[in-house]
Amino acid sequence: MLNYVFQYLSELGVPGASVFQYISFRAGLAVIISLITATIIGKHIIHKLQKQQIGELVRDLGLEGQLQKKGTPTMGGIIIIASILLPVLLLNKLDNVYVLLMILTTLWMGAIGFLDDYIKVFKKNKEGLAGRFKIVGQVGLGAIVALTLYLCPDIVVRDNSTAVKAQTEQVVTVDDVQADAVLVSAKSVKAPITSIPFVKGHQFDYRSLIPAEGQLKEGLGWLLFALIVIFIITATSNGANMTDGLDGLATGCSAIIGSVLGILAYVSSHVEYANYLNIMYIPNSAELVIYGAAFIGATIGFLWYNAYPAQVFMGDTGSLTLGGIIAVFAIMIRTELLLPILCGIFLVENLSVMIQVGYFKYTKKKYGEGRRIFRMAPLHHHYQKKGIVEPKIVTRFWLVCIILAILTLVTLKIR
Repeated sequence: MLNYVFQYLSELGVPGASVFQYISFRAGLAVIISLITATIIGKHIIHKLQKQQIGELVRDLGLEGQLQKKGTPTMGGIIIIASILLPVLLLNKLDNVYVLLMILTTLWMGAIGFLDDYIKVFKKNKEGLAGRFKIVGQVGLGAIVALTLYLCPDIVVRDNSTAVKAQTEQVVTVDDVQADAVLVSAKSVKAPITSIPFVKGHQFDYRSLIPAEGQLKEGLGWLLFALIVIFIITATSNGANMTDGLDGLATGCSAIIGSVLGILAYVSSHVEYANYLNIMYIPNSAELVIYGAAFIGATIGFLWYNAYPAQVFMGDTGSLTLGGIIAVFAIMIRTELLLPILCGIFLVENLSVMIQVGYFKYTKKKYGEGRRIFRMAPLHHHYQKKGIVEPKIVTRFWLVCIILAILTLVTLKIR
């Protein structure tokens, strides 16, 4: 919104108005606005939630300090959503398809999470929204994202395959300038291709998995891509939801993950940086950097109230939204195959539940009594059962998340 105002002022020759056109300036402004928004409205929303007696329903699972959290305001994800959307609406170019998809993701996943929290709090149903309805919502969002990537003419990527081939065929004495010239010559295409670590060119084409030719190969390649998009959105949003069990855990991890995605979005949207790193250049995606900055500011701002001891919980309104945003953002910049590394905490939390449930059912069927691998799942509760205090568990998980974030960025140069 403000972008158009300052563009008009720039055309009138108003001094300093042109600075608003710089992505770095608007991204910095987005962080500040989202931080201020989260800290200011957070206090008022928490008071409102307390007044309406919208508190957490806690089951006694024998965890230290658990019952003390009973009645703590929940549905605080509203703070995160509002703190993201305000700077995005003010600073982004709203005719950009990437931004529109991210706004849709925020509202879509926020609505699913809000409905889940509403059923828990107001209907006094601790199970919340039935799992099948959550899945339907996640699959629906995945289908919309995949269909948009396929149909929208503004969404293209640079195909590095021909450039990399030409580069490898040259003699070893080729210098960096010549190599960059080769990469610039690569064409922008609409194709189901993505970035992948540890290989030359950092590029993978989903169509290469299809044993067919011609239009059939093209169509099935996009269908496979759509199925993977749906799976990633579902898995990541559920992973964030599983991680949201200790004060500040999911919020802090999301802020770290968002920072890495923001960096990746910046280098992917800048042709010179993309050439230097030999990664996929994605035209028209620079506006995602501003959204990513707003995401970082909102999560850090929410952490002001969500850090131990939490004054408010994000609820499924926040956790499902954070996971959905991370998944769709990664898909937009074609780094979804890096998510198992970057979102390693979410992945392990998810796996711990699956392993625990699967092993319990298997042993109950085989031995007549269910047995457990972990003292409790998700994994963070396992460490609580071992007697480790909550702040120490959260801090250690953050440290692991930082290590995974650094490893994700390092993959840009490992081939």
